[in-house]
Amino acid sequence: MPNRTEVVLDIETQNTFQDVGAYKASLLKISLVGVYFYETDTFESFLEPDLPKLWPRLERSSRIIGYNLFNFDYPCMQQYYTGNLMALPTIDLLVEIERRIGFRVKLDTVAHATLGIGKSGDGLQAVKFWQEGRIDELRDYCLQDVRVTRDVYDYALNNKKIYYFDRLGQKLEVPMPVVPPVAQEAPVINLSLGL
Repeated sequence: MPNRTEVVLDIETQNTFQDVGAYKASLLKISLVGVYFYETDTFESFLEPDLPKLWPRLERSSRIIGYNLFNFDYPCMQQYYTGNLMALPTIDLLVEIERRIGFRVKLDTVAHATLGIGKSGDGLQAVKFWQEGRIDELRDYCLQDVRVTRDVYDYALNNKKIYYFDRLGQKLEVPMPVVPPVAQEAPVINLSLGL
């Protein structure tokens, strides 16, 4: 598809829910955002101080794709963004799957069943990388999650279905009639400007 302006993203945090004393993503601090840009076929990462460079690129995208964006990534990111992230065109794969099967499944479960590969670790490991200053390992971990999310999305786009393993290890199909985004013109203003 020419001129694809979709974006796949995943965030990692500096701290955990246990650290902040509540299960509330808006209390967490971002360590790194990993992003895949279809337009340039590149993976990039943005540390907390670099986030202002990311916002205009998200605003110009035709669609943002992620896994658990609405309940985790967006609430955490919103504290850094002056616009409304929830208003950006978004596909949250976790929400789409839950809507179809009635419950939530982990990205790793979906990726293994659909692609035969999975994540490279868990979020607590990413927090440890941050706390120990192991930024390259943090970046690699996050971008692997972005790669897996992108590949699951592309599979759904091309096959109109994905798979997951249930608790008994059975591979089950989930219909996912994802359609490419409608071409749109980029906004004429930067929506993240504080007016």
